[in-house]
Parts: sequence; C-alpha cells; structure tokens
Amino acid sequence: MSLHSPRPKIPRVNDTTSSLAAAQPASGPTPPARRPIRDLPDELISQIAAGEVVERPASVVRELVDNALDAGATQITVRLSAGGVRLITVEDDGGGIPQEELPVALRRHATSKITNLNDLETVATMGFRGEALAAIASVSEMALLSRPAAQASAFLLDARSGELRPAARSTGTTVEVKELFFSTPARRKFLKTDATELAHCIESVRRHALARPDVGFAIWHEGKLVEQWRATFVPGQSDVQDSHDALARRLSDVLGEDFVTQSVAVQHRVGPVTVTGRAGLPDAARSRPDHQYCYVNGRFVRDKVLTHAARSAYEDVLHGHKQPIYALYVEIDPARVDVNVHPTKIEVRFRDSREVHQAVRHAVENALAAPRAAALAAAAAAPNPSTAGDGEHFKPQTPQAPVWNAQAAIKFEERGHRVEDLAALWAPRGAPSASPMAEPASGAALGGLWAPSAQAGANATVTAPTTPNAPGASTTGWDSAQPAEVAAPSAASTTAPLASNPATAWPVGRDGQETAWPLGKAVAQLHGVYILAENAQGMVVVDMHAAHERIVYERLKAQVDSGARIASQPLLIPATFAATPQEVATAEESAEVLATLGLEVVPFSPKTLAVRAVPTTLAQGDPVELARSVLAELAAHDATTVVQRARNEILGTMACHGAVRANRKLTIDEMNALLRQMETTDRSDQCNHGRPTWRQLSMKELDALFLRGR
Repeated sequence: MSLHSPRPKIPRVNDTTSSLAAAQPASGPTPPARRPIRDLPDELISQIAAGEVVERPASVVRELVDNALDAGATQITVRLSAGGVRLITVEDDGGGIPQEELPVALRRHATSKITNLNDLETVATMGFRGEALAAIASVSEMALLSRPAAQASAFLLDARSGELRPAARSTGTTVEVKELFFSTPARRKFLKTDATELAHCIESVRRHALARPDVGFAIWHEGKLVEQWRATFVPGQSDVQDSHDALARRLSDVLGEDFVTQSVAVQHRVGPVTVTGRAGLPDAARSRPDHQYCYVNGRFVRDKVLTHAARSAYEDVLHGHKQPIYALYVEIDPARVDVNVHPTKIEVRFRDSREVHQAVRHAVENALAAPRAAALAAAAAAPNPSTAGDGEHFKPQTPQAPVWNAQAAIKFEERGHRVEDLAALWAPRGAPSASPMAEPASGAALGGLWAPSAQAGANATVTAPTTPNAPGASTTGWDSAQPAEVAAPSAASTTAPLASNPATAWPVGRDGQETAWPLGKAVAQLHGVYILAENAQGMVVVDMHAAHERIVYERLKAQVDSGARIASQPLLIPATFAATPQEVATAEESAEVLATLGLEVVPFSPKTLAVRAVPTTLAQGDPVELARSVLAELAAHDATTVVQRARNEILGTMACHGAVRANRKLTIDEMNALLRQMETTDRSDQCNHGRPTWRQLSMKELDALFLRGR
C-alpha cells in the first residue's frame, strides 16, 4: 500500500465550463409577471395620504384645530385618552356644517376654503388641502357631529357606516376619532408612550394658542383638565395696543411669566413685511431651541430663513452656544408666500426670501438695541401701587424697549471737550449756568480713557470748562427746560484732589425734583475692574472693560455701516477655485447681492469661479474660503451674514484693544462719562462676546443679604 495519497484530479477548462452550464437552468431568470395599470381603491388612496398627513395623534389634533379656527371658533376643547391613541375629541363653537354637506366633508379633496387656482395662490386659512378628514377617517373610527346656527338640530355622521342621524348639540362642530391606526397596525407600532404622545398633542395646541389670543383653549386627558388658556382679546372691541397687550398676556399664560419678563417687544415694518412679537433678552437664552416660535400669517412654521434671520440678530449679544427665545409673527401678502409646500403645512416658501430675512433680522436687532437701563429708569420713576404705601423699594418692572428720550444721543464727531470738562456737572448747585441749556457730553469726553493714565486716586485733577457739558441736563427731553444749576470751579480747585470736591449732586428736572440716571452716579472703583454706582433702585456693578469695549465696537460699526455698499478692494491676481454646479449657479443668480457685500465672484469656466474683489476690511483673509462660505449661506437661506460676521470679528478685536484695560484707575468723572455713554449706546447691556456688562442689585436684594427687617 502506497504511503502517498493519490493526486487530486485537476479539471480541464472544458470540464469546468460544462459543469457550470449544467448547474444553471437552461433559460435566464424568469421576469416578473406584468401587472396592469389601474386605479387605486379610494380607501387605499386615503391611507396613502394618511401616511403623509397623519404621523401621530398630534397631527390629528393639529388638523382638527385648524378646521375649528377656520370655522370662526372662539372656544376649542380637546379631549384625549391614552395620549390621543384611543380617543381624540375636538369641540368648537364655530359656524358648523350643514346636514347635506356632512357626507361631502369626508370625501377626498373636498373643502370650502379654495375654489380655484387664485385661491390656492393666496391662501388665507389654516387648512386648504381638503384631505385631512378623509385621511383620518381611513385609519380610525371617526364620527362627525355638527350644527349650524340656522339648523334646528345637530346631525351625527358615522364615517364607517355612512349613517346620518339627528343628535343633540349646540351650535358648532365635534369631531371624534377613536382607535387611531386600528386599520394599519404597523403604524401603531411606531408610536411612543402615552405620555410622549400627550406632550406632542399639548405642544400642537400650544402653537395655535400662541397665535390666537382671541380664542380660548382647553385640553382634557383621561377626564382631567391638563391645560387651559382663556381668551385675552375680543376682536372689534379693542385697538392695536390692546391686541399687543393681549398677546403678551397669552404668551405669559402659555410660556410662563418669565418669557414676557425676560423679553422685549418687537414691532417692525418694511415694505410688504410686518414683524411683531417678542424677542428674549440675551440673558434668557437656553441650551435648547424649545422656546422658538415663528408664525407666517398666523400659521406656525419651521422655516430656515426665519430661523437664520433670528439667529443672526443675536450674533454679537449671545455668549457661547446658547439658543435665544422668541415668538415672532410675520404678516405678509399671501400672494408672496407659498404654503402648499408640505402636506403638514409646516413649511413655506417665500417669493423673496431676502426681504423676509432682512425684515426679521432688523426687527429683532432694533428691539434688542435699546439699552435696558432705560426700562430701569422708567421702573424707578413710576410709582408701584403695591409698594407705595409701605415705603418699600421699587419692584423691577417688565423690561421693554421704548425709545427713552431722557438721555440725548452723544455725537461722536464733535471734538474739543475733555473728560475733565464734566467736572462742572458735579459742582455745587446754586450758581447760574453758563448756557441757557446744557449740552450732552460728546464722545470725545471719553478721550481720557484712551490717554495714558494720570495720577491715580487722590492726585487726579480737573480743569474748569468754558462751557459746561452736563449729560444729565437733558434727561427730561423737553425744550424749554430749566437747566441744571452748575458752577465752574475756581482756579484754585483745578489743582485740588478729587476727594476734596463737594458731594456729587443729582441732575435737577423740570419740576425741581431730582432726576435719576438709569445707571446712577459712580461712587467707587473696585480692584480696577468694576465700577460701583448708585441709582434709584439700589446699586449697579459695571464691568468697565466690557462696557467700554461695546461702546467702541458700536462706534466702529457705525462708521463702517455709514455707506450703502461695503467698500471692496480688487485683487491683483484673481483667486480661482473649483466650484460645484450649485456654487456656480448661486454666484450667477446673486451677483448683485455679492456686489453689495463687497465681493466680486464671476464664473471663470463651467466648473471654476474667480474671486476678483473682496471687502476692504477683509483684504488680508482667505478670499476663496470667504467666497465659499458666502455662497453656501446664500444657497441655503437666500441671504448671508458671513461678510458681516467676519467684519464684526475684526472690529471686535480692534475694540477690545482700544477699550480701557483692567487696573486702570479712573476718576469719578471718567466713570460717570462711561455710564452716560452706556445709557445711549445700542446693545450696551452685553459686551462683544455676549457677556453682561452690568448688574443691578436692588435695595430689597441688599436688605435680604443683611437680613434687614427680619
């Protein structure tokens, strides 16, 4: 017997080919049997539509509440069971549906809200697609009960059987939806817990409630009242101001009092776009964007143009990655917006996205620009009924953004006055004024903050001015006013230390009473970093570097923005880069916008773009990276703030280096000049990086620290 195994047989090529051919069937793969093209059943069509319209119980609630609002309801009640899975009932007191139209209401694409193409292009109602009721009825057990005012009794329609019978009900409509997705159990498996679905339903009603303060809403779950928001506005019986107040009350009821307390009113109109609502203060920013509501013609939408515009308005006032809070209402001609973009009607498309973007952005920016110190002064001046009798200190009022005329704007272009010129403001009262009306201090009054530091502390000296410039002399905002009584110090006092000067006096108003400055009068400097000031409400602590940085920053921005177009600088050698088809198309479509931004980006070839000019302030940067960022943002939002952000970053760096530094000893006059500048500078409540520049400590808070009155 051989010790070696037999050698395996190696198949020949012909053998391999024949074996493979034997393994395969004689013919190729069998083609599938051809199915004829035919119409889908009506029920299947409705179920397909339900897959787009009815995502979860909250979708049903939204559609039914939309119909109730279109019917003119003033009170809407939503009753739920098992988070809306077992039962959804929406009751309203609207116009109702006549008996003969009840079966028609459940047909696909049946609606009373549009009749032709013109109605579709100018939709002014919440619903218009005419497929919601049919889609809901196809995946649930639905009943429709309605009675118009002219009808003797109500009628109940069973969507399954089609049975129509009389029933008892007052004027209005009730839609009952049971066992959602019972006919499509696969969809039911994707639903979350009852608590999660209930939260989505409440959020859906909340969005409607924020837009309609004239309608009352109530939500019941398992027989218990979960939420209730009463109507705060009666149409036709109130003016515009009452409507704004009613909206503020509704926002307070729905989102909490803190939302209104920590926000400012928004009121802006440009062209065909009107923006109203409230924008949250930078200090009230949250870690999540759960308090951001945007409405277009009363409809809640999620639109990237509006979100980007609102975020752009908060760029240099928010610190870190915080999310602002706001409730913005955009009113625009219905012909200039397309609401038929998504089956859920939560997305829109604007005819001119840029005009809407700019309107929203400027509306929020203008609302946030007013210094909050003005509201502080208004709260101090207005007597509080709750504290008038017991001598308690003023309670902080709701911050608003009114145009405060107490402090005149400071003209930075004026020259010739020094910081020391403000010494006349603090001279003793009783001497005649050198001018019939004291002028506000010019921007040059802060020149000493940039100058080399003089002798600190008690060795600081003042110089007698030729014309007193008193920031507080104009605090009342009237023309023929009694001037503040100031006197120029004597020649001997020009060399005396500041500590020997008389006590600082408050400015005198028209009625002879002392007029409080919003940020008060400076009393001391703490560790060369903070300014301590006294005002009518208590104590103010100011970060002098952060405050001065914002003042310089806003001055630089005003100078750069003085021109309509951003100055551009041509490149000696155009910078070319490989571009995508979208970038090329955006560059061609947005040539005018790019020119406004100081950029010149032209096609060099079908797949190449060339940057020929860049903004002057960004000449040292990377032109290709700048062009790519601008084109990407233009493609996404039809508007861009890339150039502005880059420019502001440079200006912010310049302002940081030009602002007064820590450990710089300031005189009382310099500190007061800085405070007066803060009261008239836009966005002076935050530094360039979004950090607060000042804090208020009321007397009540100070008393609590020391347990006074206990």
